[in-house]
Amino acid sequence: MRIRLIAVGTKMPAWVEQGFQEYAKRMPAECRLELVELPLGHRGKNQPVAKAIEKEAQSMLAALQPQNTCVALEVKGKPWSTEQLAERMAEWRMDGRDIDLIVGGPDGLAPECVKLAKQTWSLSPLTLPHPLVRIILAEQLYRAWTILNNHPYHR
Repeated sequence: MRIRLIAVGTKMPAWVEQGFQEYAKRMPAECRLELVELPLGHRGKNQPVAKAIEKEAQSMLAALQPQNTCVALEVKGKPWSTEQLAERMAEWRMDGRDIDLIVGGPDGLAPECVKLAKQTWSLSPLTLPHPLVRIILAEQLYRAWTILNNHPYHR
């Protein structure tokens, strides 16, 4: 199984790239974690936010692979505990399809991207900085994998 984190935003600080890569490299070959970065839509005083979200949506829709299961990280999504994430991961593995996790820009995902998602997941009711979401997500996926494989990391 391959898990692709498709996230809006490029040129992250080194600590973000290092944090994400630390957990991505811990994932086994049979459960690879990959990052697909999409450009941020232009935001400015004379540019409506909706236009930026639409540009991000076009990039997101082009990056999605129709045969994959799409999961949207969305503030209005369902919160999952780490154990529930492990259960989802086991279901995903049994389904035999790769996973596309989608994360929008600073103003969230376009409605058409959310509609394509089979599941919506909220990491927290807190507003988290998008760079930090990448690291939290990678760590939680690794932790869920360790639960499924009785690895001592979770203890």
